Amino acid sequence: MSNQDHPLAVSLTNQANPNAMSRNILVLGAGELGLPVLRSLAQRARNFDGVTISVLLRASAIQSTSPGKQGDIAEIRDLGIQIVPGDLVKSSIDELAAVFGQYDTVIGCAGYAAGIDTPMKLARAALQAQLPRYFPWQFGVDFDVIGRGGPQDIFDAQLDVRELLRAQDQTEWVIISTGMFMSYLFEPEFGVVDLKEHAVHALGSLDTAVTLTTPDDIGMLTAEIMFAQPRIRNEIVFLAGDTVTYGEVADKLQAALGHPFNRAAWSEADLMDELAREPDNMMRKYRAAFAQGRGVAWDKSGTFNSRRAIAVTDVATWIAANLPSGRSA
Repeated sequence: MSNQDHPLAVSLTNQANPNAMSRNILVLGAGELGLPVLRSLAQRARNFDGVTISVLLRASAIQSTSPGKQGDIAEIRDLGIQIVPGDLVKSSIDELAAVFGQYDTVIGCAGYAAGIDTPMKLARAALQAQLPRYFPWQFGVDFDVIGRGGPQDIFDAQLDVRELLRAQDQTEWVIISTGMFMSYLFEPEFGVVDLKEHAVHALGSLDTAVTLTTPDDIGMLTAEIMFAQPRIRNEIVFLAGDTVTYGEVADKLQAALGHPFNRAAWSEADLMDELAREPDNMMRKYRAAFAQGRGVAWDKSGTFNSRRAIAVTDVATWIAANLPSGRSA
């Protein structure tokens, strides 16, 4: 079925019809973000007639014998979501466009694991399919403010996608900026929070801020954005579970866990020197980019969730739920 066969293909791109709604939705991936998006879309779709949700997964994931993967597949099927086999990396633009053309909306949730070139390939496929509405994988920082030539080359690739989408008026796009996934800030490998040593290592300075949102909240808010009336189109929508400085993170850890946290700053210059010694290290790219403090934080009061008074998880709540004091020793 071609995109033009869908009744929404005309109405979604009709600028005079702000109430046309996505009804045939394809989500790309069911990982850390994809699953929360699928859960929330399935829940919200119950309020509307004729909404179908599908998810594109690799055949290896569908057929996996891993208990975790099998549990995910079972949950997806229990939600009434159709599973479509496909491979975002191996498929050509033509092949992806043929798949995308069967839907009126595609949401990219595959993340960076698919490779630095995949976001552009998916965007080109969306345009070739004359897709009415596209949510690219841009769930992160404000790439426009960060600009080009920074330490994280993935950000430049994301700017390329934005330029491509902005340069055309056939496919509507919605970009959702979320900041960092909240749990990532506390990953031992990232190095910002060291629970064993009771220390916080600030990226840049203790006064540098970062916006954080949980994947569950992103999923819930993505569904709200998807079905919002009048329809959101050709817009960057900002979300925030919390916006905090690294010094405030240390304060919140100290208050929740009941013992002092040492504070130190990893300067931008030092982090850039580390990256120069190991230029392909993804973690060092991220640390240096966040240390610059540009485009990685925004005022929560201006976000979609705040303007609509939608409750989300802040840092103190996340710490209380995920870092009981016994785990900090």
